Amino acid sequence: QVQLVESGGGSVQAGGSLRLSCVGAGVTFSKYSMAWFRQAPGKEREGVAVIDTDGSTTYADSVKGRFTISQDNAKITLSLIMNSLKPEDTAMYYCAAGSRVPGNPIMMEVDFAYWGQGTQVTVSS
Repeated sequence: QVQLVESGGGSVQAGGSLRLSCVGAGVTFSKYSMAWFRQAPGKEREGVAVIDTDGSTTYADSVKGRFTISQDNAKITLSLIMNSLKPEDTAMYYCAAGSRVPGNPIMMEVDFAYWGQGTQVTVSS
């Protein structure tokens, strides 16, 4: 059974930084595209960043240059380093694993079969 568990969320002021982590069980990260999605209150869930099986990364335009997605060498932890946080980054952040065409600039929920429970990020102005 695949399990994904996120951690690292919290409350920060605008301009601050956070590092989110996702640990998996029953899944080998290197065999999947791994992603971070987020959902703000009253809004649809949106893709934030993806790292594909070929190592390529994709970012939402709103986070380019501020967020960095990575996997550790053992491919058992997915991270999202978030710098220069803005109030509009406030959301529940979800880790996801799935299969998709590497490098596809469009991040679609339907491509990801496995999801974590989420970790809350709150950025105050």
